[in-house]
Amino acid sequence: MFRLFIALSLLFLNIQACEGGYDSCKQKIIDSNSINNQTISIPIKNNKRVLFSRTAPHEKILKHDPFLSLYMIEDKKSFKYPFSSNYQTPLGVAGVDGTRAIEGKITKAQVGLNKFAIFNEPLFSPSLLLTSCCSLEGLVTPQGIIEKEYLDRFINIKKVSYSDIGIRVKDDGKFVVVSAVNPFMEGNNFKIDDCLLDFDGKKVTDAASLMKWILFSELNSLHVIKIKRGDKYLNLNMKSQVRNGGGYLSDTFLEFLGISFDKELNIIKIKPEAKTYLLKIGDKLIQINQKRITTEAQILKIISQSEKSSNLLFQRDGFQFFVKIKSI
Repeated sequence: MFRLFIALSLLFLNIQACEGGYDSCKQKIIDSNSINNQTISIPIKNNKRVLFSRTAPHEKILKHDPFLSLYMIEDKKSFKYPFSSNYQTPLGVAGVDGTRAIEGKITKAQVGLNKFAIFNEPLFSPSLLLTSCCSLEGLVTPQGIIEKEYLDRFINIKKVSYSDIGIRVKDDGKFVVVSAVNPFMEGNNFKIDDCLLDFDGKKVTDAASLMKWILFSELNSLHVIKIKRGDKYLNLNMKSQVRNGGGYLSDTFLEFLGISFDKELNIIKIKPEAKTYLLKIGDKLIQINQKRITTEAQILKIISQSEKSSNLLFQRDGFQFFVKIKSI
């Protein structure tokens, strides 16, 4: 009986929120202090909060997703009406903060960690993507919308990690095609422009769904991918490995070797396995295989086309030097 009373009470509150529309959602954001400067801090169940923040919070961190800049902390004030996702088809959605609600729809879904979702109307960042019942559909960040499937996964998994099979993909007409290939991943037989037809028995229809299947799969799990290469149809077998870059982290495939960059292509992290390259924090990557580069996308393209090795030109305090890296 008590559980029934609680369920009915929550249903009543939900109905009230729907009746109040986005005005109720704006008030809920204010009451829960969910948006503060450039930080999103939404209360969720079990007295916790999910934060989107470009800097680490002062509170004790229970979990961190560096790819999506998400943190989980305890909600010491214990907000009574936490946010949650609703997997019924919403009648409408809006980007909402404490002062305004901009209604519209997602026109391009989130494609993995590299392309966040896009709305058909300009949205303010930070804000929440909500239904009129205040159900969570996503977080609006400077790079785009982080969709609810990624938020729910972050909330529910014990340890944050993503899987990778060494490709980046895009929608190209009626096919999903390979746009970049990691040459450092053992057993990677994909090629640029391969058309992806089937993943573990599921038909590939769009890049967004495929990347979720890959990213959310178990580490070290085996996958069979059917592809079309020219006029040939092939089955490729891949073992998922740990994803090292994407989202708010650099994604150049060099992260697979232990080297990470900022947006200006200065090295910001060197893992122990990369010590043999004698690189230092602050070294700036300026050229690969005699081609000048200024963006991560250019690095991905050149690295993907390097069959055996690549010559990287770095700059350090006005001095330039080469580092040679080998493909598998």
